[in-house]
Amino acid sequence: MGIARLRSKIFQVAAGIAAVSPLFVLLFVAVVLLKDALPAFRYQGFSFYTGLTWNMGNAYANNVVVHNGVQAAPGATFGILPFIVGTLASSLIAIVIGVPISLLSAFALVYKVPPRLAKWISPMVELLAGIPSVVYGLWGVIVLAPVIANQVGPWLAKLGSVIPFLGGSIGSGFGLLTSGIVLAVMIIPIITATSRDLLAQVPKLPIEGARALGMTSYESMRHVALPLAKRGIIGAIILGWSRALGETMAVLMVSGNASNYLPTNLYSPISTMASTIAALLDSAMNDATSLSIHALALIAVTLLVITMLTNLLARLLVQVGRRDIGTEG
Repeated sequence: MGIARLRSKIFQVAAGIAAVSPLFVLLFVAVVLLKDALPAFRYQGFSFYTGLTWNMGNAYANNVVVHNGVQAAPGATFGILPFIVGTLASSLIAIVIGVPISLLSAFALVYKVPPRLAKWISPMVELLAGIPSVVYGLWGVIVLAPVIANQVGPWLAKLGSVIPFLGGSIGSGFGLLTSGIVLAVMIIPIITATSRDLLAQVPKLPIEGARALGMTSYESMRHVALPLAKRGIIGAIILGWSRALGETMAVLMVSGNASNYLPTNLYSPISTMASTIAALLDSAMNDATSLSIHALALIAVTLLVITMLTNLLARLLVQVGRRDIGTEG
């Protein structure tokens, strides 16, 4: 009996450590990044978030510049406003494109597709979320960018007289629109799977009652199912948005990797915060003052805070949505 209790106690302790370890890992990462990012903030101040120019300076100069007690290469200045705009713009395009497709897919899987067929389709939707991002990026390079440059872009540019942001130079197809579409394809499985699970928990009786009263399939979903699952679906959308905010490789491959200017139209080359870290890390290692590394760490801290807040909000809304459905049921 004593051995059984000892085993139980060991299991409880091990399970408790395993349960809290992700939180400690996250706190450790956040603390290390924040400590490494402080010199960049002391050097640049709040202009780090409002400046348009990212320049690591002359890393091979013999002299260094000292500002607010921080050493920097001559000419070094760090402004990430173009990266912030690129991140938000590409992720918002992904939401605009991906959300309608995701919700229609979820509605179809729950209410339209026969259950036997849905059992086969639903796992396939979830498997799409496991495809490596570099594969999506390669698809964007080979297929999507040429289509944007030669077919879609010229057609949309004709609307430039009505919507100025659609006009202007189309370029090579690598830019904001291509990045947004690639991100939309990547977040569709996440939003679809979460929304499908929420809609599947909606009680059948209200749906059947609405159909018995003469409502169409669309009306029963619009006026009965959607209000019950609304908060959870909003959470699913935010969860997909946070995924788009943090994507790196796929965006790096199709964004055009531009910096130091804001996008002027839908086809402008951009850079995002995540792709900038990946693209500039190697050259930042050559900075003898290490300030460039500190600046990338500050970008990472900013992105970490944004994605953590959006993920927490999304999961809270999903849980509230499920609780609302359970209460109604």
